[in-house]
Amino acid sequence: MSEMVDKDSDGKIEVAGHVKWFDTAKGFGFIVPDSGGADILLHGNVLRNYGQNSVADGTRIRILAQRTERGIQAVSIIALEAPAQPGAAPLADFAEFDPAFLAALPLEPARVKWFDKAKGFGFANLFGAPDDIFLHIEVLRSSGFADLQPGEAVALKVIEGKRGRMATAILAWDAALHADERGGAA
Repeated sequence: MSEMVDKDSDGKIEVAGHVKWFDTAKGFGFIVPDSGGADILLHGNVLRNYGQNSVADGTRIRILAQRTERGIQAVSIIALEAPAQPGAAPLADFAEFDPAFLAALPLEPARVKWFDKAKGFGFANLFGAPDDIFLHIEVLRSSGFADLQPGEAVALKVIEGKRGRMATAILAWDAALHADERGGAA
């Protein structure tokens, strides 16, 4: 993501940076702009308007921001890009699969059944299908999420693994719709 700083007619500026931290319990976090300067407030409502309830630390982000009496705040998210994890080994469950095959998997609409961050896993159900899809915490992190909430709409790339059906990538539903429009996916 390249940095852009263009003011629109409402005085909003487009800013690129990365998520410093986001606390789902507190409902806010901060963005460090690539251009330097003060951190930018990221409120939970702005994140939810993008279609996510959480975001992983280090996630690349492009936003529209606005100066307020309390400092600069994000008003909308343009794009999120999962944090790079140099040297991170893919899950052993994916080792037998060609990375090109995994990248080409279709995005399938799903709802989170439950996710326990402390346990490091949870399950989702594809729309119209009764079987559970396993969600691993490392897949969440590599997809740019810190946590998932029951009932949250997502899009999954799913494989039949050694332990059954599991997600290899997770996108917020809104982001998946936009990725589909651009002809790409996670």
